[in-house]
Amino acid sequence: MGKRPADPSENEGVPLKAGDREENTQNGDEVGDFEDEFEDEYESEDEIFEAGVDGRPDEEREAEERRDTMEIDQQTFIPGRSKLAAGETLTPDPSTYEMLHTLTTTWPCLSFDILQDNLGVNRKTYPATVYAVAGTQAEAGREKENELMVMKLGGLSRMDREKDQDDSDDDDDDEETAEPILETKSIALTSTTNRIRAHQTPSSDSSKPPTTLTATMTESAQVLIHDITPHLSSFDHPGTIITPHQSRPISTLRMHKTEGYALDWSPLVAQGKLLTGDNNGSIYVTTRTDGGGWATDSRPFTGHSSSVEELQWSPNERNVFASASSDGTVRVWDVRSKSHQPALSIRVSNTDVNVMSWSHQTTHLLATGADDGEWAVWDLRQWKTAPSPPDDTPRTSKPVASFTFHKQQITSLEWHPTDDSIVAVAAADNTLTLWDLAVELDDEESRDTAGVPDVPPQLLFVHYMEAVKECHWHGQMPGVVMATGGGGFGVFKTISV
Repeated sequence: MGKRPADPSENEGVPLKAGDREENTQNGDEVGDFEDEFEDEYESEDEIFEAGVDGRPDEEREAEERRDTMEIDQQTFIPGRSKLAAGETLTPDPSTYEMLHTLTTTWPCLSFDILQDNLGVNRKTYPATVYAVAGTQAEAGREKENELMVMKLGGLSRMDREKDQDDSDDDDDDEETAEPILETKSIALTSTTNRIRAHQTPSSDSSKPPTTLTATMTESAQVLIHDITPHLSSFDHPGTIITPHQSRPISTLRMHKTEGYALDWSPLVAQGKLLTGDNNGSIYVTTRTDGGGWATDSRPFTGHSSSVEELQWSPNERNVFASASSDGTVRVWDVRSKSHQPALSIRVSNTDVNVMSWSHQTTHLLATGADDGEWAVWDLRQWKTAPSPPDDTPRTSKPVASFTFHKQQITSLEWHPTDDSIVAVAAADNTLTLWDLAVELDDEESRDTAGVPDVPPQLLFVHYMEAVKECHWHGQMPGVVMATGGGGFGVFKTISV
């Protein structure tokens, strides 16, 4: 990314347009000597100079343009290492994006989730549409202004490119160009949303949309479950009225004694099965009953000595889940265990483990992100054979890959939904990075990082985003990433993925 001063000069010179030069208005009524039209109008070669478009020498005009033009520093900016000087800000290079959009909301959102839609899979056409749900973080003293937002982001067009093509291509360009539109349906909340996740249950009637549920873990330690199906349907049916009853939670879970951030729906239980974890280290399982109610196990799963930061159901075993904690460990559990104790405990960091993602393509791979900025990939098959200590301390194992490019805490990470070598990682250094683990360390060509030190060859892309908190891939649009941060939301697709 290039750096540029935030306040460019306003006194830019404006060149004269063709035909705007002043004409010679002197009369030639007096009859004089005949003038040869091809005769030099300069008396000597010393008076000849190169005149620019405005009648001044090119050298003089270019010097003025250099003074007035915004200076752009093209040097490589390394997050966490490079520092912005006073008055400088980062600007994205549009040539590296296929799509890039930002939007702001009344209050920032710590968490969001992308919703599956009926617009098709593997979509690559523009303008694009994204459906999502998010929860706000209103400032202290204004908690009652919090809301759950159901969002439709439409008109997401491709990046404008320099038009080097013939005018015959203009019609095609117009089809891919549109004005972005954000539509929202709000549900009032009285507390900050720490984490929100969505789950969809297919309808038995193919003519009806799936039932879309959201689970919201709030700062007040409650877990709110909403049915946002009517809110989503209203986007495509103008004039639809959402009743107050439809915006009320269909269930409020109050088993947690403290707030938490860990939340996950099972991808293998259609009717709905939910994991929630809190700052006391307690993990609860809640299941939707056949009658539409919700049943929570009265006895929590315990074993962590500190807060549970992340929970992930196994993508291929319906009774298995993993938890990550600020005690530096990841633990693997079986919900059928009567002891409610972990089957495996592995120390993966000497600091807090903030986030975790279980690969849905290669199900023995698990990625973790820690408070010290390191993120790593683990092979669960190696955990089963790791030596067990004589006491109850967690086992140790070596990751199959680890990276310390980020120097501040990892706030989010997620495997690509269809490519098991691509990972998106967000960190507190205001960046969201994309990685390709398929790049071999011993590949001589891959080790070439254009002379920039301390950049792993697996690093594909660095996207700058202020206070980025969470990121997700769009499962139906290959390569599209959405993220939330202190400055709002961003939706983008790079030329790298």
